[in-house]
Amino acid sequence: MFVLILGLLIFLGVHSVRIFAPDWRNRRIAAMGDGPWRGLYSLTALIGFALIVWGFAIARQDAPILYEPPDWTKHVALALMLFAFISLAVFVLPAGRLKPVLKHPMLISVKIWALAHLLANGDLASLLLFGAFLSWAVADRISVKRRGDKVPAPGPAKWDLTAAIAGVLLYVLFVWRLHEWLIGVTPLP
Repeated sequence: MFVLILGLLIFLGVHSVRIFAPDWRNRRIAAMGDGPWRGLYSLTALIGFALIVWGFAIARQDAPILYEPPDWTKHVALALMLFAFISLAVFVLPAGRLKPVLKHPMLISVKIWALAHLLANGDLASLLLFGAFLSWAVADRISVKRRGDKVPAPGPAKWDLTAAIAGVLLYVLFVWRLHEWLIGVTPLP
């Protein structure tokens, strides 16, 4: 569990600087320059992400089971993930009508992904991983609201249709093969 926890601390820690130390972050950017700051930020996040992947793979092998989710929650998780993928696609693509309504589609996607996986998994490694991401996404959303970040102006609805199609396609690929290939577990109940 140590590697997983270390990865979570590094990855979510660097992603939390703007939440908990915005003035320090702004001073670092002013001192280092935007490019070097982004480079250091990205390298740190990449190291944290690699540790999370490696640590979760190790930890889930012998993680204690804290609760056994009922079978129906796995079906709910599978359904929720469709919305997580669509929200992610809304984030990636230019603004249509949905992006301004959702305000922060990436954070919505992370929250849905984490909640869905908490519903479907009852082991300690999963609780740490998905619980940490859900907590971070909630804290970041509160921080974004306090900062008053601007919401993009609405764009053409074609981007919503494109996001829906892309989200559904990615969802189908993950359910069909990618989840099992990347994670080693089929998402189908």
